[in-house]
Amino acid sequence: MKGVIPDCLAKLVKDKFGNDKWEKSLEIAGLPVKTTFLVTQDVPDADVLKVVDAVCKVLNITLQQAADAFGDYWVNEYAPKIYKAYYTGKSAKEFILNMDKVHSNVTKNIPNAQPPRFDYSWTDDKTLIMTYKSKRGLIEFLIGLIKGVGKYYKEDLAVTKISNDKVRIVFP
Repeated sequence: MKGVIPDCLAKLVKDKFGNDKWEKSLEIAGLPVKTTFLVTQDVPDADVLKVVDAVCKVLNITLQQAADAFGDYWVNEYAPKIYKAYYTGKSAKEFILNMDKVHSNVTKNIPNAQPPRFDYSWTDDKTLIMTYKSKRGLIEFLIGLIKGVGKYYKEDLAVTKISNDKVRIVFP
């Protein structure tokens, strides 16, 4: 996994809960408390998942609560600063439907990048089924990110996990 993900998580925990909670999370995850993640660095998935699990323990929150907080922070605070070019869409629907193309380009342009890929199918004019394709199995984070997109565009999206690789998004 690219270091941009744990870097965002570090900034979220430090900004919202304090540096001490971040250092405790790293300690529980078995990493040095002064660990920093460079955005282009390749970080073992297992290390990132250990840190996520540790953050949940330290903050006494569920994985979905952590994923929702991450998704909100990523979409609304972190990513607009470094991925501003992708924030040109006029709606949550447009933004979400562009993500597979964005991830396809990332895979071509950044060595060792393995972002998730997506398939889309409509059940009606407001209901999208989004298929998550990744060996990481982090669909909870996709749900949090979609909720963050809804907040960014000030749209009330109804997001439901259908299975470990599918979510239903109902647009307003």
